[in-house]
Amino acid sequence: MTEQRKTVEVVAAVIYDAEGRVLATQCPPHKHNGGWEFPGGKIEPAESPQAAVVRELREELSLTVQVGELLHTVEWDYPAFHLRMHCFACTIAAGEVQLKEHTAYRWLTPATLHSVPWLPADVDVLPHVFTR
Repeated sequence: MTEQRKTVEVVAAVIYDAEGRVLATQCPPHKHNGGWEFPGGKIEPAESPQAAVVRELREELSLTVQVGELLHTVEWDYPAFHLRMHCFACTIAAGEVQLKEHTAYRWLTPATLHSVPWLPADVDVLPHVFTR
């Protein structure tokens, strides 16, 4: 019999700037070995995915974002759980990036998108980032 894994529902923001670049953030060394990700987090009970994006970006980066289309939903198996990550296209409505949980950030272009070591689940999003 196969063990049923807990599914964790999260959101991620693919934030585009006026030049069409996307924001990548680096996790601290104790979280995912310092890998790079699209920022976001867990969806709270009774919270819509879009509301979770807005809340998480305010908490993690001090940004107010405008949430756009759903770009992709990642289904990824980690050893302890199954991840379902809803990735939304976003733009900054107000604020400047302030790192509260991450150690670094970069604005990436199509030419530099693969220049950081992305976390495995985020790699699945990359083909969808510059196709809009």
